[in-house]
Amino acid sequence: MRTGAVALVSVTLVALAGPLPPPAVADPGPARPLPARMADTGGGSQLVTATAATAGATRGTLTWWDRRGGRWRATGTAPARFGAGGLTEGTTRRQGTRTTPTGLYDLPYAFGTAAPPLGTRTPYRPVRDSSWWCQDNESTAYNRWTDPRPADCRATEAEHLVDYGPSYAHALVIGFNYHRPERGRGAGIFLHVNGEGATAGCVSVPAAAMAALLRWAEPARRPHLAIGTESGATAVTRY
Repeated sequence: MRTGAVALVSVTLVALAGPLPPPAVADPGPARPLPARMADTGGGSQLVTATAATAGATRGTLTWWDRRGGRWRATGTAPARFGAGGLTEGTTRRQGTRTTPTGLYDLPYAFGTAAPPLGTRTPYRPVRDSSWWCQDNESTAYNRWTDPRPADCRATEAEHLVDYGPSYAHALVIGFNYHRPERGRGAGIFLHVNGEGATAGCVSVPAAAMAALLRWAEPARRPHLAIGTESGATAVTRY
């Protein structure tokens, strides 16, 4: 009888005390910056990210980052435009799809129909009337700047760079399919000044942002560009 009485008192006390409070949850703190969550940033201390909400989006955000003291910090940001066909996995992209290839790429050099912004350190090629970018799959100059256009690169399969004056006032070559060109994957993918709408596969930003990027980029710090979605199979954090 004494044992039962003690048990009854214990149950009654628990009931009067009410439900137990939920366990404490540790404060996760501020979210890590995007570059810190990426699998690869190119090994340098400068990075540009171009992100869209979904693979079908034609608009997104471009952010440039500096790594100093072991931490990535955003230096600037701008609205970005992508291909009219949205984004697609860079390793399987096909020419003519008007899609922007996702992935991590270097930025070999800059060019423009205008003079380089004061302070530009990236190698810069001025666009002349004889400057072309060959996109002809049959040409030995496929996915290359040519000055002048070679005989085996048809004018109908190349961009006469001077004809894109405002959009190519300042631009950076994106290293997509550039170092070992594979015919049929695509050519002439640049980071350049906005045109009238979505691009044919490039990434574009306002003119002021493009000029700021050229003043910011330092080749010795190995800047790269990562293009992708905020989540999903083409998330920029995969690269």
